[in-house]
Amino acid sequence: MIEVTIDGQPLEVEEETTILEAAQRLGIPIPTLCYHPALEPYGACRLCTVEITYNGRSRLVTSCNYPIRWEIEVQTASEKVLKGRKLLAELLLARCPNVPEVQELAASLGVTEVRFEPQDELCYLCGLCVRVCEEMIGQSAISFVGRGVDREVGTPFLKFSDDCIACGACAFICPTGAIKLEQITDKELRPLLLEFDVGLAGRGNIYIPFAQAVPKIPVIDREHCLHFTLGRCGACEYFCEAKAINYDQEDEFLDVEVDAIIVATGFDPFDPTEMPEFGYGQYPEVMTGLEFERLVSASGPTAGKIKRNGKEPQEVVFIQCVGSRDAQHGHAYCSRVCCMYTAKQAHLVCERLPDAHVTIFYTDIRAFGKGFEEFYDRVRREGVLYRRGNPSEIIRRGDKLIVRAEDTLLGEPVEVEADLVVLAIGIEPRADTAQVADLLGLARSDDGFFQEAHPKLRPVDTGLEGIYLAGCCQSPKDIPDTVAQAKAAAAAAMIRLVNR
Repeated sequence: MIEVTIDGQPLEVEEETTILEAAQRLGIPIPTLCYHPALEPYGACRLCTVEITYNGRSRLVTSCNYPIRWEIEVQTASEKVLKGRKLLAELLLARCPNVPEVQELAASLGVTEVRFEPQDELCYLCGLCVRVCEEMIGQSAISFVGRGVDREVGTPFLKFSDDCIACGACAFICPTGAIKLEQITDKELRPLLLEFDVGLAGRGNIYIPFAQAVPKIPVIDREHCLHFTLGRCGACEYFCEAKAINYDQEDEFLDVEVDAIIVATGFDPFDPTEMPEFGYGQYPEVMTGLEFERLVSASGPTAGKIKRNGKEPQEVVFIQCVGSRDAQHGHAYCSRVCCMYTAKQAHLVCERLPDAHVTIFYTDIRAFGKGFEEFYDRVRREGVLYRRGNPSEIIRRGDKLIVRAEDTLLGEPVEVEADLVVLAIGIEPRADTAQVADLLGLARSDDGFFQEAHPKLRPVDTGLEGIYLAGCCQSPKDIPDTVAQAKAAAAAAMIRLVNR
């Protein structure tokens, strides 16, 4: 151990510890714009310069890459140090006057005016992007080009780089947003989207699937993680203080003997691209009810704010029975949940956008549950307009969408303008239902869901002893019915276990 004194505070550190690391242990701030703990420090910005004294001689060194090998005295804010930092801050502020990091640094040093001709750059040449590409990713797709005032970050010969794999590491580490991947590569950029937010928000290669996940443990996306795809990076292992990263862990398949099985495989939402007349995927203002549910959620991508394309919609149209009660698309049955979740979402629009006009196109309103009819009446009193009829298509006219439909009560065609259209998509059997049915020997009804033993007397039983059904794998149902059936299935399984 070596004893070092920093601003009068003694500290014992291991040999080769940098001055910056030692100062951080003492809580002494040293400014830097080019340092990152996962990269090899090289003192490019010079802001971390400090004054050291050894054997009666003093000199200035960059603290981020100066290793402590003997007893020294360090001054992090001497007159020489502060004079140099102020000059550097003035130069940086002249180059990047609109970058918050530079503004904060200059203000902390008392620099508010510059004596040099101001520019309007985002990049202050910290080099983090260049080094992360070379040191962690191992591609060296970007580098510093030019000299002097012409120095900048770019690709060789300022052309698209074949070495770039479009991983986004450079854009991720860039503190100012100066790096734009589309200026570096012509490869297709495919951001990773969070499945729980239905693709409305992005995620990293390490993420928690959703806020209420049990156990609440991050997972690694092996299909996209550079460590698994290219054998590089490893930043997560470096930063994890708990040393919990285990790249060698594999999935395990276990054979378990059981006396009862509860099948609760759920459902798939209807894919609205099968009805191209509604423009889903073509118009960004058209979304599904599930996407809208995440949009209005406080834990969603917009923290509950109803916005599309950065604007609050003033004309909102809901279309019910999209993929339900439609024999042409193979779903002649009613999905049961659409009427009420549309009413709830319309209520939320009225609550959060009081000036918005809300229209709901419906086939029939099926508010059959306890308190459902009363809630439906409440939504209508709030000003939601219900129009009976199935829309035929959605087109764009100027900056508005036009929903064309026939109002079957008026007996005439109508056109309704919309800033946002929400499709109440129905429920359909999971894509793997046939495989599960073959695996367990279960029967399926005509609509594709699992068949119960008897619709009235044995609603949770199957044709096989010890196998029970719960939830939407048996038929579309809302939350109260799902909970009731789940309890019934659990009770049936417990009775079987007790009697064995």
